[in-house]
Amino acid sequence: MAAINEFSLAELRRDLHKYPEAGWKEFRTTALVAEALDTLGYTLYLGADAVDVDKRLGVPDDDEIHRARARALDKGAPETYLDQMGPVTGLIAEKTFGDEHAPVVGIRVDMDALEMTEASDSDHRPEREGFASRHPHEMHACGHDGHTTIGVGIARALEGTDTFTGTIKLFFQPAEEGGRGGLPMSTTAHLNGVDYLIALHLGLDNETGKIIAGYDRPLSNAKIDVMFRGESAHAGKAPNEGRNALQAATTAIQNLYAIPRHEEGATRINVGQVRSPNAQNVISDRAEIRLEVRGETANLNEYMLGSANRVIEHAAGMYDVEYETALYGKTTTFEADDELVTMVAEGAQSLDSVNTTVKRAQIGASEDASYLIKRVQEEGGQATYIGIGASNVSGHHTSRFDIDEDALEIGVNVVVTTLERLSTAQKTTF
Repeated sequence: MAAINEFSLAELRRDLHKYPEAGWKEFRTTALVAEALDTLGYTLYLGADAVDVDKRLGVPDDDEIHRARARALDKGAPETYLDQMGPVTGLIAEKTFGDEHAPVVGIRVDMDALEMTEASDSDHRPEREGFASRHPHEMHACGHDGHTTIGVGIARALEGTDTFTGTIKLFFQPAEEGGRGGLPMSTTAHLNGVDYLIALHLGLDNETGKIIAGYDRPLSNAKIDVMFRGESAHAGKAPNEGRNALQAATTAIQNLYAIPRHEEGATRINVGQVRSPNAQNVISDRAEIRLEVRGETANLNEYMLGSANRVIEHAAGMYDVEYETALYGKTTTFEADDELVTMVAEGAQSLDSVNTTVKRAQIGASEDASYLIKRVQEEGGQATYIGIGASNVSGHHTSRFDIDEDALEIGVNVVVTTLERLSTAQKTTF
């Protein structure tokens, strides 16, 4: 296939949309982006050089990873970069423009798709125009194909210009869905010395031409997988000889939803999946549940997580079954820095393609860029999370998700304009 630097932004987004890859399986996406940025002179850090492997959450098993790498190679991923990343996805690309007094700016974009099936009727534009997902039960239903495209577009836009001096670090993060990839990327040395960090998101029910300069206070989140293990028995002849894992699971579910709300702010809990592969006449010896908790603050999230673990423990005890829990993903919360928010807002207002600028808004959902943002802020830097309207009329995480591709260039221009302003502001301090 042609190198993606030959693609327009819309063409690149459509290529990525056609070949979606769920979290920790973004081998094709990572390799193609690496090839493009290598050509542009960026220093590349791939796989285990981009994330702390031991801190990854919700990682598929080895066989699934192997199949994803083989699929990526079959679908045009450059083998050189697949070899460099090994079994771990993720990319950080770095390049310095100009002098030593310039700022270090990180830009975080995510790459992963969701594990869901895309709509296949002609009313859905990607299907009608030939770029709907070719991968069963994987689709870009949140806009990360567009985020990756914007990251590449920013790198392209900086070539041949002298309006920005500084160091750019592009964080192409894997496994945002489920909150699995932000933490292991945030604990690397690549965040050391970052003066400013910009994260971004397309859509979020905003029309094309609208910019949110600083989204604030996403809900802290934790996702847990639970396995209850009991003892099977004949449900008619000797039910007393069994230990019912499914009964423990359903008791846990009932009481998880009964966790008291907290006086200090919003809390959430949801059980999204229950599974017990079992016949009607057999006492269940195994039951799995997948759940999440959220809190308006990190402390409230910990309150919900601790309460959920206590409910699970005692539900298992009631029915004399064993249980195991595994943390699938986790996020925290943040507030954007006002100086950087103002700079983004002023930059956006200077663009003809932007017709509405909102300085701050609450995002409402959860976001694992929070870990990168908090790390930069804790070390004295500033950060913000930009919303880029994209007229996504079908909402997020739906089988009919799509974006207005005009938003891609707008996103690139908003970030590049902000970079130029940061560079100018830094120069005036010397």
